[in-house]
Amino acid sequence: MHEYSIVQALLVQCEEIAEANEATQITKVIVKIGVMSGVEPHLLEIAFNTFKESGVTKGAEFIMNIQPLTISCSDCGETSELDAAHYCCPKCQSINVNVVDGEDMFLMSLEME
Repeated sequence: MHEYSIVQALLVQCEEIAEANEATQITKVIVKIGVMSGVEPHLLEIAFNTFKESGVTKGAEFIMNIQPLTISCSDCGETSELDAAHYCCPKCQSINVNVVDGEDMFLMSLEME
């Protein structure tokens, strides 16, 4: 389960940001997870809640914003959000598309004290 290693890296990043901002506590962690990122949100939440109980993230609220797959069609110029991993423009049916969003995971914001 790679979610544990993702959370460990996330917590290190949180600690570094807190230290750089002279914060002693992180109260909220907000992440954006693309549906095609390969990250299982439920498992990520379990891993976060398991590992957060020490350091500056102890007791922090964990919020996940799930980002749908967003594509841009190079043929008709349409930008679309897709419900499934079907890399085809819903307007013109072209497969000449570029992924705009939905394949990554990002730390979006922290609330610190």
